[in-house]
Amino acid sequence: MNRSELLRHLIAAFVGLLATLLPVALVSAAPQTVYFPSADGRTALVGYVFQPAGPGPWPAIVMLHGRGGPYSSNDNAGCTYVGVAFASPCNAGSLSRRHMMWGEYWSARGFLALLPDSFGPRGKAHGFGRFTHDDPDRADVNEISVRPLDADGALAYLRGLHEIIASQIYLQGWSNGGSTALNVMIRQENQQGSQQGHQAGYRGALVFYPGCGESALLAPALFVSAPIAMFLGSDDEEVSPIICQHVAERSRRDGTPIDVTIYAGATHDFDDPSARRQSAPGNQAAMDDALVKAIALVNGWKK
Repeated sequence: MNRSELLRHLIAAFVGLLATLLPVALVSAAPQTVYFPSADGRTALVGYVFQPAGPGPWPAIVMLHGRGGPYSSNDNAGCTYVGVAFASPCNAGSLSRRHMMWGEYWSARGFLALLPDSFGPRGKAHGFGRFTHDDPDRADVNEISVRPLDADGALAYLRGLHEIIASQIYLQGWSNGGSTALNVMIRQENQQGSQQGHQAGYRGALVFYPGCGESALLAPALFVSAPIAMFLGSDDEEVSPIICQHVAERSRRDGTPIDVTIYAGATHDFDDPSARRQSAPGNQAAMDDALVKAIALVNGWKK
């Protein structure tokens, strides 16, 4: 073993030892569990809040999970929903690595992040597997007419908190949640265009590898005034980045401020921090860049 290899081993051993000696207070705590109504008027939603340190008020971001649901795939198959709460194992401590990573990322940068669960309260906590777009069991949690109302409920909930800057609430969605986010922005523009003195809605949306086909979106193009940023993988095996590019091009022609980033060699779920997903060529670079770009975009939208 040469000197540089020995040094790397010593550093790794020291870091590992240090981690075991850190006080519990420094370990990431599970997010707070909250409850609020969907705008559908009948569904009580459960959500998970990642709160920044220090006093507010804070800007906020609502995170919309994908078709797999908000929980780790190791746990969600055994979820049991009782009343307005989950029985073990699905809870704030069993969120997926991606949702935990992003929630902690936003809170560390001064944003309160809220992750609503659209599936559990409707008896779908198990989520859905890959290539299940035509599964009829997904109809009552669809991204066109159901999940946008959950995003509306989350927005109303956050506006009611005095710690939140009501004019600085943003949206982030992945896959099915990304399609939901696009539909939220379409609906929001339509509603605000027909109202006088309306409150500000979502200030912008970060949309990761959404489905952009005719069955996923309310319109073939977005005509909205709030900024939108799409993050796509060129090697996405579940949805078509080309279709999303075409939607973005049509939307820009209609005046929508929409930015598209396509990561060469990146797959679906490229920002999932698990070792399995990050072993795919292109995903690590895509995730690293998306993290940097996301905060820069939102901070720019705040101005």
